[in-house]
Amino acid sequence: MIFGSISRMNIEHFIKYCESKPHVSFDTPFGPDTLVFRVKGKIFALTGLVSADFTVNLKCDPQKSQELRAMYEDIIPGYHMNKKHWNTVRFDGRIPVKLLKELIDHSYQLVYESLPLKLRKEQ
Repeated sequence: MIFGSISRMNIEHFIKYCESKPHVSFDTPFGPDTLVFRVKGKIFALTGLVSADFTVNLKCDPQKSQELRAMYEDIIPGYHMNKKHWNTVRFDGRIPVKLLKELIDHSYQLVYESLPLKLRKEQ
């Protein structure tokens, strides 16, 4: 398991975890301060590169978003995103790494499953 023993996910761990997923690319379309991760061209995660706080915007099922926001003060509606479908998650060590990875996986999977079948079948 990648990063199974870490107690906190920093930006380097986050980048490596996202890069380990199939069909992932990253770029900085909003300027050099925002790193965007895509699966087959569609965004599944964004993070700032200069902020003192390490936060990540992740796509999330709307019902699950509400539940997570009620349970964790470090999960809030997505900053500059559709608040129904995106969360901003603070990666400062208060949310367990296991849950952070699950949230990344969930975002990736939601976006991947929304791709046209033709794109999903391409290697």
